[in-house]
Amino acid sequence: MRYAAFFRNLNLGRPNCPTRVQFEQAFIDAGAMAAQSFLTNGTIAFDVGERAVDALLDEAAQLLATRCGLREPGFVRELSYLAALAKVAPFEGIDRSTVYELCITFLHADAVVPQDLPVISPRGDVQIVHVTDAEVLSVAHKFGQSPGSPNAYLEKSLGLPATTRAWNTVLRMLDKHG
Repeated sequence: MRYAAFFRNLNLGRPNCPTRVQFEQAFIDAGAMAAQSFLTNGTIAFDVGERAVDALLDEAAQLLATRCGLREPGFVRELSYLAALAKVAPFEGIDRSTVYELCITFLHADAVVPQDLPVISPRGDVQIVHVTDAEVLSVAHKFGQSPGSPNAYLEKSLGLPATTRAWNTVLRMLDKHG
């Protein structure tokens, strides 16, 4: 099966982060049949054989911690699941000219999005448009110097780590690996 992993706070080549080669090799050494980094933001597509994907991700994360000091969680999704989510067209009808970025935030396995979580952040710079059991899709607005951060808003609201990507990153990855 084909999967994607999204790591929190991983930028290839930065301190305590792997190089592209180290990143891909950690997945191969953990048992992936193939692994290819996508962009530089801690996103990787990989194939698994018989090994359980969660065990593979855990071992790859441990290898990254040992080899380069990365101690951030990774969030894994089956590429077919992401393709089905894309078909839902969660951002349909949103005027792109009014937003800074369309985003998907991958939530920690223990995260539960409360029913009363405000759809718009207190600053008004993050707007939630779709929630699944494991992701929040949102729009980031830019007021002044910096855009809204769905990741910061959700981590603070839920009290657990998460990682966010531009929705376009997921779509481009699906085009290449899906």
